[in-house]
Amino acid sequence: MKNFVLDTNVLLHDPQALFKFQENNIIIPITVIEEIDRFKKDMNETGRNARMVSRILDTMREKGSLAVGVSLPEQGSLRVEMFSEKHFRHLPVDMRVDSGDNRILGVALEMRDRYPDTPLVFVTKDTNLRIKADAIGLTAEDYESDKIDIQDLYSGTRTIGMTAEEVDRFYGQGWLDAPEDLDPNEFITIVDSTNPSHSAICRYDAASGHIVQVRKVPKEGIWSLFARNREQSFALDVLMDDSIKLVTLVGKAGTGKTLLAIAAGLHKTAEENVYNRLLVSRPVFPLGKDLGFLPGDIEEKLTPWMQPIFDNVELLISGHESEKRHSKGYKELIAMGLLDIEPLTYIRGRSIPNQYLIVDEAQNLSPHEIKTIVTRVGEGTKIVLTGDPYQIDNPYVDSSSNGLTYLVEKFKGERIAAHVTLTKGERSELAELAANLL
Repeated sequence: MKNFVLDTNVLLHDPQALFKFQENNIIIPITVIEEIDRFKKDMNETGRNARMVSRILDTMREKGSLAVGVSLPEQGSLRVEMFSEKHFRHLPVDMRVDSGDNRILGVALEMRDRYPDTPLVFVTKDTNLRIKADAIGLTAEDYESDKIDIQDLYSGTRTIGMTAEEVDRFYGQGWLDAPEDLDPNEFITIVDSTNPSHSAICRYDAASGHIVQVRKVPKEGIWSLFARNREQSFALDVLMDDSIKLVTLVGKAGTGKTLLAIAAGLHKTAEENVYNRLLVSRPVFPLGKDLGFLPGDIEEKLTPWMQPIFDNVELLISGHESEKRHSKGYKELIAMGLLDIEPLTYIRGRSIPNQYLIVDEAQNLSPHEIKTIVTRVGEGTKIVLTGDPYQIDNPYVDSSSNGLTYLVEKFKGERIAAHVTLTKGERSELAELAANLL
């Protein structure tokens, strides 16, 4: 059994963390409660998590005294530890400055010394606070219950060596029996072991148990867009497949994630009429932030956040409509009800049926926010989430704990989900060099 002292950011990241330490004891410094109280009126995800923590603690309070300790479902206990000036005596002189972090560290040191026979672990998502804790002799860890090692993230593709006869047979009949260890909708490059240039790209169809051909892009393209590399061919294959309801696209800047998703969405909505509307959204960071700080009406307020999406839509429209000799801007598509571009701020509580939904910059969302969004999907809707786990602006998540990577790992075994990792930048030679060198 261990004693775990939790920092404020752990509970703001995951209110259910209180129940994820098995049979161990959880200690919450009173300073953490005070800090959570400051967030409870916020109308963003952090505020909602703060209110949830307060409700959980209030429910636990009804079972007994939090000051003494309340039993948890997994046989451990939860207690709130008060702070007093005596806690500062455990800290080095330089850290006896009255601040929230120092108060929390003081309580952790007091608990360690009070129960010397029970190992104590200080848990925080703050990197600098972990360093400070380690410097004063505390065992410090990150909260990792929902972490996915970015280096081990499911890529959605693999290469398999085969004989020349097997590769030829695939080209001849369009399918082969699949190995047993493939995930549904995983992409495979089959390569002739004696001649690497003799190869083919395919996808595992779990329903038939076969690896099948990747669909060919029509000669006119997808809204005049063509795949420029293997991964983009993979992406267009699943973006255009109506049986796949959830698609995740991960890749660095310039790999074409958003452009491919929007092109497929416009094609499915405006050309094939499979979906009623293309809905493109992205976080107004942080999720739920009040837009009143910007001047103008709602459209003017959203423009700085939504401009990257506008640019992609206009690029596709200009290429597509030039062939038809007439021009139709994104505002006309919006007026026709075929396209809607809005922030994620307003998605909570909605039901979104029969739409092609694209969530851009999804790496800035927490696992809980991702769950909130995906559970909004109604009957007949396809959802596509794009992002770069290495470009995160949200201070409460990182490349391993963000909602996008969490979603990829959780859904990799599901038949209605597919994932593609894009690696080659296609924006420009300069953009590709910058992404690799800077």
